[in-house]
Amino acid sequence: MIENPFALWVYLSQSPLLWLTTTLVVYAITDAVSQATRRNPLANPVLHAMWVIGIFLWLTGTSYQTYFEGAQFVHFLLGPVTVALAVPLYENRNAVMAAIVPMLLALLVGSVTAIGSVVVLAKAAGLPDLVMLSMTPKSVTAPVAMGIAASIHADPSLAAVAVIITGIIGAIIVTPLMNLAKITDFRARGFAVGLASHGIGTAQAFQVNPVAGAFAGIAMSLNALLTSLLVPLAATLLRHG
Repeated sequence: MIENPFALWVYLSQSPLLWLTTTLVVYAITDAVSQATRRNPLANPVLHAMWVIGIFLWLTGTSYQTYFEGAQFVHFLLGPVTVALAVPLYENRNAVMAAIVPMLLALLVGSVTAIGSVVVLAKAAGLPDLVMLSMTPKSVTAPVAMGIAASIHADPSLAAVAVIITGIIGAIIVTPLMNLAKITDFRARGFAVGLASHGIGTAQAFQVNPVAGAFAGIAMSLNALLTSLLVPLAATLLRHG
């Protein structure tokens, strides 16, 4: 018999294994729900895992820092997973080379649009420059976006939030939007979601079709490179404009 259950919880809550296990279990459950709904966009496992874990942390009074110390192994795996995208890229190399010119044009237009739309909407809404600059790299993966934000003296934390929101919204609306637009080419569908919604959108693309996933991974990687060049340039122009 445990004399003080609260003392046991305090001990367990400081264990990294608890939060890693919690993250994996919650995601496994939400992913099972997503599979049961035949990958309905509204059942996106990342979206629902976030709010479930968030409520759990709030109810238990656990700080994000404590949670992250336990779940950071998942964060560490983002690097290897990104590198692993080279495998489907290699497997679909012939399709990639056949569409290289329209891909590069779409990359340039999409990257400029992603950055420009933030500037235009932020100016229209009267948002502070710090907020606007922090949100400009919203369409690249979180580690890259946070690095870009830091390099232009913006807020990396706000950049990360913008990235997550963008990724989840993109993953939810991409399939209905592509169906509405009658776009059936999985190369185009995948490239679009990877360009706009980075890793979260790429994961959704792989669940739909391997070709779409491969092209989403390509778009995500190329957009991270181009955005890291365009955002500092845009920041310099805005500050001296």
